[in-house]
Amino acid sequence: MARTPASSKEATRDRIVDAAARAIRRSGYNGTGVADIMKAAGLTHGGFYAHFDSREAMLAEAADRAGRDAVVLMERVAASVPPQQALQAMARAYLSETHVKSIETGCATAALGSEMPRQAPDVRRAATRRIKEMIDLVARHSPDWGQAGAHEHALVAVSTMVGALVLARAVDDARLSDALREAALNHLTLAD
Repeated sequence: MARTPASSKEATRDRIVDAAARAIRRSGYNGTGVADIMKAAGLTHGGFYAHFDSREAMLAEAADRAGRDAVVLMERVAASVPPQQALQAMARAYLSETHVKSIETGCATAALGSEMPRQAPDVRRAATRRIKEMIDLVARHSPDWGQAGAHEHALVAVSTMVGALVLARAVDDARLSDALREAALNHLTLAD
């Protein structure tokens, strides 16, 4: 039997993780089945164990990928503006109407935070690492970077953004959704 080249196997695994990262944000951890992920990746269910030891191992990688995507997006946003505008630009992008509607590709913390306490340790560890990266990114772009209290301000900013996004997505009232986002943005702008 011919062996699959490592690069092909890695590309297939990457497709599975990408499909899983989208699926967990769309349907939650418990609403995401291996068969559905494999189908979304264009593969058969039977090939799953050639790439992962368990569903939890795949979910940990998916949580890591989803969290990485959010951090990378915010890094790009920060790099696209002058340094003194980076925090506001990140907040505006994070709290945009587009992000509210982009659950499948948006911030994993906002999509999955309430489910995290019930996940396997590896899944929680991956999510925690990415949350810490987001906090550090915000801290590095805060006006008070390097001063006492900068880290605490970043914790509040990230908590405000994530909480506002969760609520903006939760309500079925477009005006309230917009008001939640705007209030958080106004607060973050005044806090600068």
